[in-house]
Amino acid sequence: MMKLYFNCLILAGFFCSAFVSPALAASNAATDRSSLPITVKSNEMSADNKGKTAVFVGRVVAKQADITIFSDKLIVNYSDQKGDVDKVEAQGNVRIIQLNRTGFADQAVYESRSGRIVLTGSPRVVSGGDSISGKIITYFVDDEKSEVSSGGDPKARVEAVINQPTRKKNVGNP
Repeated sequence: MMKLYFNCLILAGFFCSAFVSPALAASNAATDRSSLPITVKSNEMSADNKGKTAVFVGRVVAKQADITIFSDKLIVNYSDQKGDVDKVEAQGNVRIIQLNRTGFADQAVYESRSGRIVLTGSPRVVSGGDSISGKIITYFVDDEKSEVSSGGDPKARVEAVINQPTRKKNVGNP
């Protein structure tokens, strides 16, 4: 039987820390999802034990704890050692939801060894009224940092929309 723990299946605390309060970011980073079960639903699944891959196709929904990934296709690549997950690729209409943050892209790749998640293909992350987009959004899970780039394209730009919190007026103070 194939292991389906996707070692924090991508995205522990993923969404750009600019949109997360320090307290929330710390609590997400402390969450160890690697031992939690993951449920994957799709129209089809094929496993290649020799090739060390599992491919889920058709309205894929992968859920682990507070993270849900929707995509057209999900490819899990296992390492040679202990059957641990080496890389997970979500392809086509990718939507990743965690708490109040949602990431959108054509493709998302999680590389477990480097602790890096890369969103490509019109990536965008939204949290409330805030959003960030670029050509490539990279999140380093272990370091709780993210990078958004234009991918070297001089015509492409990074865009962030950051709304100021509503300020309450003090009664009696101008």
